[in-house]
Amino acid sequence: MHEFGIAEAILTAVEKRADGRRVRQARVRAGALLRLTEPAVNLAFSSISEGSVAEGAHVELVIVPVRMTCRSCGSTSTSVEPFALCAGCGDTDIDTEGGEDLVLESIQLAEASHVPGNSRRDRGNPVGSS
Repeated sequence: MHEFGIAEAILTAVEKRADGRRVRQARVRAGALLRLTEPAVNLAFSSISEGSVAEGAHVELVIVPVRMTCRSCGSTSTSVEPFALCAGCGDTDIDTEGGEDLVLESIQLAEASHVPGNSRRDRGNPVGSS
């Protein structure tokens, strides 16, 4: 399953961006030619993220279409299906452009239930004031 390699790449990027903070969700843009599904990526991500800042986090997958140009009729189109036919003539002799990107678009951090420190000072109150 290539999803585990993809999940490892996502986790590396998430950990770098999170900078030690807990992560609730990651949004990833993936090209159609990677042939990923959200359930498969989440299963792999769940397995490899155990013990990390992203443990329990959900990966939202946004599939980016591939651009196709038919060699037979010259028609161009886009598709989120990795094995698509020409929309113009139905031929399979097509050139593809893009569709292999993998980009961490955003992460959603978990809210902290307790922030250590002196809350009076954290609000900018002078020392000793009530």
